[in-house]
Amino acid sequence: MIRSASLSGLDLSQCLASKTTRTRPLRRSTKTSLPKSTRKFSISAEASSSRPSAHEGTSRSTFLKLASATVFVANTRPACAYVDEAYATKVFQLASRSAVFIGNFAVDKDGTEVSEGVGSGVIWDKSGHVVTNYHVVTKLAKDKSGSQIARVGVLQPDGKTFTMYDAKIVGLDTYTDLAVLKIVSPPESLQPVMVGTSRDVRVGQSCYAIGNPFGLGATLTAGLVSGLNRTIPSPAGRPINGVIQTDAAINAGNSGGPLLDSYGRLIGLNTATFTRQGTGLSSGVNFALPVDTVYRAVPQLVKNYGMTQYPPRP
Repeated sequence: MIRSASLSGLDLSQCLASKTTRTRPLRRSTKTSLPKSTRKFSISAEASSSRPSAHEGTSRSTFLKLASATVFVANTRPACAYVDEAYATKVFQLASRSAVFIGNFAVDKDGTEVSEGVGSGVIWDKSGHVVTNYHVVTKLAKDKSGSQIARVGVLQPDGKTFTMYDAKIVGLDTYTDLAVLKIVSPPESLQPVMVGTSRDVRVGQSCYAIGNPFGLGATLTAGLVSGLNRTIPSPAGRPINGVIQTDAAINAGNSGGPLLDSYGRLIGLNTATFTRQGTGLSSGVNFALPVDTVYRAVPQLVKNYGMTQYPPRP
């Protein structure tokens, strides 16, 4: 089924309370007005272009001194890096049609569809494979009654409207919080994301997130890579290592969307955020799965569904 729509759902995620920081529970950025639940975890520590190795660390004190000397801060806004307008607009132009809207729906006995959440994803190839987080499609993945469906919203060339396509799950991994969907009848106009590498991502470089926070389709936010080699919990309860930390705004509905470098190349998959306890507001501490992990995992997840090639890297 194909539907054209403007998107406006509210997407609230489940909160995870940190063992180490009471005021900042980690939240996965995905679901619509659903009850919040909490569980605890602990976090540990470091990743986009082509410079020093990602593991050439900088001490926290040194980094803070450097940041205070170079970051431009407006009195009425949270501390943030200066955003280069030319790069930001170019990144959005290059990658916005590769970022998709993912809608989850429950189908009642009378056939009525009820929205149960929204998330984001990236178009992986022209065959219609879409990569997102497992926690974006958890209900669909666990559904045995056939009452759950997913649709993928693809931004059209006019940059204003989305067309919704039916999709099915073709690969899941709870250990890495990854899922692969397949658009049932993919259009020829699909624009796969440009895949970069997270191997040489460095702290301090600019990065950009595109997604659907609170159902607001094709939203661009910008920030810096704040840290590398962080550790977050997977839906299976195991640690995911090598995660990228960023202060580019990530909120409910951003999960599964792309984190991009200044050339519009995918360097990570936006996955989780800390929120200020009791407020639901982002703290600016956000996390993305490194693209090298995604790049290795996706073909394996869908190997039984006819996907045999990796997308080209620039």
